Amino acid sequence: MTGHPKVLVVGSGGREHALVGALHDSPEHPAVFAAPGNPGMEAEATCVPIRATDLAALTAWAGREKPDLVVIGPDSAVAMGLADALAKISVPALGPVRAAGRLESSKSFAKQLMQELNLPTAPYRVAHSAAEAKRILAGATYPIVLKADGLAAGKGVVVAEREREALETVGAWMERGGLGESGRILVIEDFLRGEEASLLVLTDGKQWMLFPPARDHKRAYDGDTGPNTGGMGACAPARVPSAEEAVAIARRIVDPLLAALRGRRIEYRGILYFGLMLTSSGPMVLEINARFGDPEAQAVLPLLEEDPLPLFLSAAGGSLPPDRHGSFVRHAGAAVCVVLAAPGYPGEPRTGQVIEGLNHARPHGIRFYCAGVERRAGRLVTGGGRVLGVTARAETLERAREAAYEAVSWIRFDGMQYRRDIAAALQSGRPIP
Repeated sequence: MTGHPKVLVVGSGGREHALVGALHDSPEHPAVFAAPGNPGMEAEATCVPIRATDLAALTAWAGREKPDLVVIGPDSAVAMGLADALAKISVPALGPVRAAGRLESSKSFAKQLMQELNLPTAPYRVAHSAAEAKRILAGATYPIVLKADGLAAGKGVVVAEREREALETVGAWMERGGLGESGRILVIEDFLRGEEASLLVLTDGKQWMLFPPARDHKRAYDGDTGPNTGGMGACAPARVPSAEEAVAIARRIVDPLLAALRGRRIEYRGILYFGLMLTSSGPMVLEINARFGDPEAQAVLPLLEEDPLPLFLSAAGGSLPPDRHGSFVRHAGAAVCVVLAAPGYPGEPRTGQVIEGLNHARPHGIRFYCAGVERRAGRLVTGGGRVLGVTARAETLERAREAAYEAVSWIRFDGMQYRRDIAAALQSGRPIP
């Protein structure tokens, strides 16, 4: 590599803005590009007007510009095979090939593999038709969890408290096609009780390293009530698991999973995300994602005390340092991210509201990560459901939480909604139901 490295981040959301920010801050001073990015990233990256799912245009750009690394943000780009397309033109990608991405793009594939490997996960059944789903639900114990097999932008999971709610979900997804092809197959899981945690793993297919455990807040409203969303906020490190427990969990799960993929001649290079439920009988895997979490990335990346760029390059090249295997990426302090959402989210968000306060003077440790943001007539306006992630880093979780909500008070747009209890239960030591 000669001169400053060139990096392309694929995607346009808050996760991608956090990646752009972390790479922009690298001591190697890389030239950072984002495709398509959003106007809130323009101070740290050059935005390239190519959709994250336009494989032909992204590959053509990479062929011309020859970036040293492409970081794949969204699940849709992984599932379409962007890493495969880039491999054909010898451009390194931090993101798994399509076959490895099936861990996320097919819930039934992931569950079957976990079952084969005897990894701890909830008992489940797979329904290939509405009639089959109804037969399973007729004899079920409630609450029960229904998951669309395919990608559903964070809207493919329903925790049904009673049979009527479960049957309504079957009707909406399987009979009326509310999630398209993603909802044609249904994974029906036993409901697990405990505390959730997100474990993010950087891997080159064999070696792996851990980021600090994070805690997402999926439900739309305070007290973990309301519909599931893509995530209304996150904090890191989570209260549980401890660092030692996180390494033990990862060794139990990651090593056999990567070995099983290698046995199928699949090298997994990128981020493995494990959604965990820490139950009274031990940690269980709720889900596997094939990329950074959103909003977990916005809480984890600001904590890093070492440059992620060399690690990303090593993972993409299959050469993470063996002496770092099973260790943490160096980090310090705590961070809290509060998501500001548009009115109507997570249903039909209303957009076009002018966003005020983004230019507020920010003390060190405060970041505004733009997600659903557009520029109209020279002003930034809301352009999606989750508009902004307000992140604060501090020495303790309590101070980070105070700073994050102070920073939230600087932002205004019509109908702005957000949870007021992100990390509240964690800092007080009370368990979250």
